[in-house]
Amino acid sequence: MKKHIFISGRVQGVGFRHFTRTHAESLGVNGWVKNLSDGRVEAVFEGDEEPVQKLIDQCKEGPASAYVKDIEIQEVKKEGTFGEFSVRF
Repeated sequence: MKKHIFISGRVQGVGFRHFTRTHAESLGVNGWVKNLSDGRVEAVFEGDEEPVQKLIDQCKEGPASAYVKDIEIQEVKKEGTFGEFSVRF
């Protein structure tokens, strides 16, 4: 399963990318996360359905200092493109 995620709210400058990478690695989810110039965080999660959904649920909460207003989730058909989880700049 592969999901393309856009997270809005107070999600930059609060450790959101590190939070996401830490949880992705603990769940065995591959992909990436990065800040966007419009203040959102963008991510791609790839892995088995249950861990990917758990990671999405964790991102709905975010780190303690974040405020997640909305998450847009898009299904991606092509899988198998990532071997790890990374933070992009």
